[in-house]
Amino acid sequence: MSPAVFSHGDLRLYLLALLAESPQHGYGIIQALTDRTGGTYTPSAGTIYPRLAKLEEEGLVTKTVDGRTTIYAITEAGRAELAAREGDLQGIEAGLNDSVRLIANEVRQSVQEAMKSLRADLAAAAREEKKGAASSSYREASARADERIASREELRRADASINEFRARVRADLRTHVAKGGLLPSHVVSELDTALDTAAHAVTAALAAAGLANGR
Repeated sequence: MSPAVFSHGDLRLYLLALLAESPQHGYGIIQALTDRTGGTYTPSAGTIYPRLAKLEEEGLVTKTVDGRTTIYAITEAGRAELAAREGDLQGIEAGLNDSVRLIANEVRQSVQEAMKSLRADLAAAAREEKKGAASSSYREASARADERIASREELRRADASINEFRARVRADLRTHVAKGGLLPSHVVSELDTALDTAAHAVTAALAAAGLANGR
């Protein structure tokens, strides 16, 4: 999605604001940014980690390594800068809301244009069939259209499943900690491993599906 969600330097301050709420690991920060923007902006690790490293160099952030997990936390100096730039942060949040709305509108427009193009393709194929010049081409276009529509439905199902899983696990973890339960680091590490395994499985399944479609 468009990198214009954050102007130059704004992401740095927003990272401090996120860490002021609670310590986070890198993936948690990326997920928080995705959540705050309604899914319209998901930064890459190559965007987030260099900025965290810079904040650490400036003494505004510390990191603690526990096995495979690195947790970042704001320092008192970081909180001081955040307090001194409270007005800037409010401006960033207002601009972020505007950017998210703009991107959402762009996404809606893109979907509308895609649907319009799809309808035009189907209409053109129908005309070709009536002329008797390309009936086989029409069937192929219709099949591709059906496959694209079915793929969009499956994508919505996948999004719903991912969101439901995220919400359930997050609720379980927060409820557990809120009730005074302990959250050992190995549990989080096991979660990271399980998510990584699931991601690789999905990638492999998609690659296998692509090969099958290519035959």
